[in-house]
Amino acid sequence: MGCKNMDKTILHRKESIIFTTIDVINEFGVQGTSTREIAKRQGISEATIFKHFKTKNELLSAVLDCYSQYDPDIITTTRIKLNNPKEAINFFVNSYSEYYENYPAITAITQSYDILACDPELGEKIRGIFLRRIDFIMEVIEEAQKVGQISNSTDAEKLAYTIYGTCKTICLKWRFSQYNFPLKEYTLSTLQMILEAFGTK
Repeated sequence: MGCKNMDKTILHRKESIIFTTIDVINEFGVQGTSTREIAKRQGISEATIFKHFKTKNELLSAVLDCYSQYDPDIITTTRIKLNNPKEAINFFVNSYSEYYENYPAITAITQSYDILACDPELGEKIRGIFLRRIDFIMEVIEEAQKVGQISNSTDAEKLAYTIYGTCKTICLKWRFSQYNFPLKEYTLSTLQMILEAFGTK
């Protein structure tokens, strides 16, 4: 899984610009990303970039679309597994862990929510991505409570934020360590610990 796993030479120029932008964000952060640097890496002029994207924000919006492109499929597939909600949570987290492990540069977006949220044009989109994921985790937790896999005394919303926040923090640790440990394995073992802590006795 991952839009990175394609040869850039066979991609349409517009898609290739998006991938290069993600690489630049990964190295310099959102605030340090310039269309000049993107154009340089693409071997094109800045004017060529603006033939495909009217503004830098339109390009960043396309990056967010790439970042969240698997959300509908992951959510749909996870819902199919709701007969066992704990397994569904594991599947949901595993899906993103695999995506990020296969495409480390895309995790720069995961660590840039606050910056993106401050932009009037991009804020609504990144908040939508964030809330859609949180709301779905909460939905699965509530299903787990209905079948007795998670204690009913647990606040589903707070547990959803705990799981999501933990995954994001582990991802940051992974980036800080130069990706020197298996992200998926570490994340899933931590998730298991959380689910056991809030499970029914």
